[in-house]
Amino acid sequence: MARLTAADFDQELLILFDAYVHGDIDRRAFLDRASKFAVGGVTAAGLLAALSPNFAAAQVVPANDTRIKTEMVNVPSPMGYGTIKAYVAKPVAPPASGRLPSVLVVHENRGLNPHIEDIARRLALDGYLAFAPDALTPLGGYPGDEDKARALFAQLDQAKTRQDFLASAATLKARLDSNGRVGVVGFCYGGGVAHTLSTEIPDLAAAVPFYGNHPPVEAAAKVKAPLLIHFAGVDERINAAWPAYEAALKAAGVRYTAHQYAGTQHGFNNDTTPRFDAAAAKLSWDRTMAFFKQHLTG
Repeated sequence: MARLTAADFDQELLILFDAYVHGDIDRRAFLDRASKFAVGGVTAAGLLAALSPNFAAAQVVPANDTRIKTEMVNVPSPMGYGTIKAYVAKPVAPPASGRLPSVLVVHENRGLNPHIEDIARRLALDGYLAFAPDALTPLGGYPGDEDKARALFAQLDQAKTRQDFLASAATLKARLDSNGRVGVVGFCYGGGVAHTLSTEIPDLAAAVPFYGNHPPVEAAAKVKAPLLIHFAGVDERINAAWPAYEAALKAAGVRYTAHQYAGTQHGFNNDTTPRFDAAAAKLSWDRTMAFFKQHLTG
């Protein structure tokens, strides 16, 4: 069967799904409102299943790929509950120096799921030390179920979670296999974290937010890292705040490049769901890799 794309769904349904994904409505509300799109024997539950991630079908780099090494490590948490788990991926054959350009990978609002682990492995194949923390660690970690992860995510103390990501960035930079130049890439929720880290880590080497919430405009003056910002074309929830934040970046003299991908949905880089747009994902990822090569390899 041909893979479903965003074009196979009504735009109103896609917006409804986005509201569900981001916790604005619960599962029951989604199913109730989606029922009007359930025609021809398709149920509202079937529509939700069709829109939800299929990790196995979209995997690009298998976990046992012999070209890379992976491990789960613990990051000391500054918030008093022990450690944060992080998935690490790096090439088997390091450079002569043994030190790799390093990328902090920040997940969407589901925690460290198989898709984000796959993203880390993709970075490793491109020669990076990829480090992907799980913000859900204090609540038991990613539970293996997207609905359960969604519920858990709403319970996080975001101020504490921000400190855990800052600690993760510091841990990554201090690793003996890191060249000390750390970039961050984040998606959706993680895009917002990437933006936030760019305002809080003065020596961050590069930040790449994918369709993430922007910080308050007054925080733009704190950004020292170059930014590469990716926007979906159909994403009013995120895009509406951009003009004000862009003006603040310009006023602060921040180095930034922003791209909007026409016709794409929020989450277009996530190849586990029908919102994936192959052309935009490839272009944005190629741009991301070129950006990291410029700023992280020295």
